[in-house]
Amino acid sequence: MSVRKFRIAALAVLTAVVLPVASPAVAAPAETAASGRGVPGYQTWQADVKKAVAPAIPWLRARSAERDGNPAIILDIDNTALETYYHPGRADKPVLEVAEWAHKHHMAVLFVTARTSSSSARQQLEDAGYPVDAMCTREHGESKDEGKARCREELTRDGYNITANIGNRSTDFIGGYYEKGFKLPDYDGGLS
Repeated sequence: MSVRKFRIAALAVLTAVVLPVASPAVAAPAETAASGRGVPGYQTWQADVKKAVAPAIPWLRARSAERDGNPAIILDIDNTALETYYHPGRADKPVLEVAEWAHKHHMAVLFVTARTSSSSARQQLEDAGYPVDAMCTREHGESKDEGKARCREELTRDGYNITANIGNRSTDFIGGYYEKGFKLPDYDGGLS
């Protein structure tokens, strides 16, 4: 092989190795970069959460004036009450504000989760600042939507009038037993 052909071949190999790494200016900042799961950065998610729960307090205010039975709200835990994907164990502030408003206005704050253990979940929620009046978990062998619907039905039978249901997955809303749902973004299942 001639020296010229060797240099061209070496340059081609070097270019193939260096070019994919040599374009950092194209990368988005970590705060707004989407993950491989199609999930936006934290700031975008928080803006979307705020927009989704903005009507919740006005709805609760109107419902609390009517005082039907034992008013309550239900919250999902992962990526609803807690920032599980972005900051595990930390409260999702817009949702926490709704829970605090409800608690202050004598509405029960209930949690319905696809988790199968309530003790660690309750501790995480309390550590994050949530009032926890009751919690219902999925039973082993139940699908997420079956478990959550069963929980809402049981809580209704226990005398709660579920005025608002806040969650981020479609499974949080299947099966009824609540007056109004507030769906947070899940980005096509990216935030489970």
